[in-house]
Amino acid sequence: MSSSTTQTSTIGSIGAPSRRNTELALLVFAVVIPVFAYANVGLAIDGSLPAGLLGYGIGLGLLAGVAHLVVRRFAPYADPLLLPLATLLNGLGLVVIWRLDQSERLQQVKTFAPAAPKQLLYSAIGIALFAGVLMVLKDHRILQRYTYISMVGAIFLLLLPLVPGLGVNIFGAKIWIRVAGFQIQPGEFAKIVITVFFAGYLMVKRDALALASRRVLGLYLPRGRDLGPIIAVWIMSILILIFETDLGTSLLFFGMFIVMLYVATERTSWIVFGLLMSAAGAVGVASFEPHVHSRVQAWLDPAHEWELAKTQLGHTQQSMEALWSFGSGGTLGTGLGQGNSDLIGFAANSDFILATFGEELGLTGLMAILIIYALIAERGLRTALAARDPFGKLLAAGLAGAFAIQVFVVAGGVMGLIPLTGMTMPFLAYGGSSVIANWALIAILLRISDTARRPAPAPAQNSDAEMTQVVRP
Repeated sequence: MSSSTTQTSTIGSIGAPSRRNTELALLVFAVVIPVFAYANVGLAIDGSLPAGLLGYGIGLGLLAGVAHLVVRRFAPYADPLLLPLATLLNGLGLVVIWRLDQSERLQQVKTFAPAAPKQLLYSAIGIALFAGVLMVLKDHRILQRYTYISMVGAIFLLLLPLVPGLGVNIFGAKIWIRVAGFQIQPGEFAKIVITVFFAGYLMVKRDALALASRRVLGLYLPRGRDLGPIIAVWIMSILILIFETDLGTSLLFFGMFIVMLYVATERTSWIVFGLLMSAAGAVGVASFEPHVHSRVQAWLDPAHEWELAKTQLGHTQQSMEALWSFGSGGTLGTGLGQGNSDLIGFAANSDFILATFGEELGLTGLMAILIIYALIAERGLRTALAARDPFGKLLAAGLAGAFAIQVFVVAGGVMGLIPLTGMTMPFLAYGGSSVIANWALIAILLRISDTARRPAPAPAQNSDAEMTQVVRP
């Protein structure tokens, strides 16, 4: 009697490790580093450890621990770097906001109110929303069902600041609303909602948009009827720039759409058309809209605007003061708590908080901050590459692109590379809407990453009768 045995392979059932312990170890560093920075600021200002050091460390540690436990339970195979990187930025932002709260110059302003406690509250709300997104959104592909509802929702959010009695005009920009005593920036949430629409729309239309009618100067020119989407988004960004006088949101939405269009079609011509149209729109609006025009003038000649601000209203001295902050920081910086960036005034903890990092941590520290931002964008793009479905690829690429563009727009404005905008540096700057919305963005990226890295289920095991077959002669 002879016999042969057939065994079933389980290749693919093991899959990639979850990396949750790696995430936990990185989170420890992400909490310890801001705590040491907090202590450093206290020693520099008062010569002693700050009284709130223990409470700050415990609070930040609890927020990070809750976020980690939620990821471990509901997204066990998600990217292990995104949460620690976001926590590190959020923690450092809280430290520098508290450092600016201690400024005697700012405390002498009648409208001064400590911003660090509010920012800690906003961070806790952001972590709560982060946990809620991961617990409720079991599969990112569910969002594809709400493609056109997302478009309506994004337009609604963008129009809210224009509603009389609800919108608030702050220093010429109409991008805030006031609800129950709180100022909310709807555009921060609209960037996530409109990314869902772009991902769903481009997934369906990408083949048509990838077609080209002719090749000119090495570029594939799109067909006339396919220019409709890009023209519609261009018009929307121009309208935002005109009615809300917000250059940052306009650049963010249009740039994000162009990035996603390129990812969907792989046509370089879309990027060229996008850059030309954005430049034409910005130049056109800046020529007749006073608020945008003043921002452009401050960008072109900050020293002249600084002189005019001494005697004339409508001019800003902040651009020049930010450049002085960067210059005085040098390579290694003056040290945390030992700079003078609080001279910038009310915007020191929001639009210009990057100038504080540049002065007190120097070029070295500033580059480290920008590298952390670049790593978050890189992990988002890696998530897009690993996604198993077209919608997930476009959504992850769009969210990573939106995050990177916002960092570029804010950092470029503060450093004098482009005109100033009213946007907030993600996680670092004071602003509830920004930190809450960006924690939701990180949660969606983690959900897509978890789906992409989750191992395939093991095939069902065959019974003993199927695994062993006896062959009789």
